[in-house]
Amino acid sequence: EWLKTNPRLTKGDMTLAFEDAWSKFLNVKHSIYVNSGSSANLGIISAIKQYKELKNNKVVVPAVSWSTTVAPVIQCGFDPILCDCNLKNLGVSVEHLEKIFKEENPSMLIIVHVLGFPCDMDKILELCEKYNVILIEDSCESIGSVFNGKMTGSFGLCSSFSFYFGHHMSTIEGGMICTDDDELANVIRSIRSHGWDRDLPEDKQNELREKNDVNDFQALYTFYWEGYNLRSTDLQAKIGLSQINKLDTIIENRKKNFSLYQNLIKNDLWKPDVENENISNFAYPIITKQRKELVSKLVENEIECRPLVCGSIGRQPFWKRKYGETRLPNADILNDYGLYVPNHHSLTEKDITKISNVVNGVIG
Repeated sequence: EWLKTNPRLTKGDMTLAFEDAWSKFLNVKHSIYVNSGSSANLGIISAIKQYKELKNNKVVVPAVSWSTTVAPVIQCGFDPILCDCNLKNLGVSVEHLEKIFKEENPSMLIIVHVLGFPCDMDKILELCEKYNVILIEDSCESIGSVFNGKMTGSFGLCSSFSFYFGHHMSTIEGGMICTDDDELANVIRSIRSHGWDRDLPEDKQNELREKNDVNDFQALYTFYWEGYNLRSTDLQAKIGLSQINKLDTIIENRKKNFSLYQNLIKNDLWKPDVENENISNFAYPIITKQRKELVSKLVENEIECRPLVCGSIGRQPFWKRKYGETRLPNADILNDYGLYVPNHHSLTEKDITKISNVVNGVIG
């Protein structure tokens, strides 16, 4: 019925409403809707590269992350440095991180709250302040997770979220960039749409036009930043608005499922060392030397499973081709022995018990 009204479907009123609703949910000033979480990371890194005056080109990236967490750093001409994970919550190892900060003096740090487990934010924030490092959060897997009363994605200069089909909530494809920095938000809005000024507040439009001697007619096709087309559609934003209304229930169900997994699964090598009530879990991780046998048994029982994210970035072909293989002790354990089993808000206690029994039958 809404589509019959012939609404504007590219970044119209629904996009603005969805952005406003997301800012209220996360308690941030600015949310910028884009076509994926990957595009959110690209928009953030590109905007910082063009807008911020940085002390150097070095960026610390987590070895346990995702290809499009790291790829924008390379694509935008930065020099990435891999940081190992810890074996408590799978976030960056703060010991390795401080060593890198001391030796390399990087400009930026990107962290990932892996599978919804908040990183060690107190120590990370302390180190970033001590060594003057900009913090970026990839929160694509952690919608609704909380650290010390504050949601993941609200700690750094910028954060990214994903609304991909398989994530906590879905706009089919889609992502969000969040920040409290007014000027950076305007740069990101411009970069999202080719680099023009149409999405900016009127005073910022006038400022750019005056500075660059651009009249209103020329402004239609004047580009101030090296932009992309990262826009999503109003159709997807409308889906997002309906999803936000269900998000509290989705998050609570994922938390309950995670706690049930923690109680039922007997993991032979490792269990997440986290506070269950704060974990809006994306999927339940397992690290076992019997991974091959376990995967076979899960598939046999029609239970989907995946590698634990993508193992170690330092052993991915795109990384090895450019930098050579990078070995890191903890990330290598995840690479060789890690996997995860399903968590989503529609799983029942019966489902989780079945999955746990299959797991325990192999490694318990």
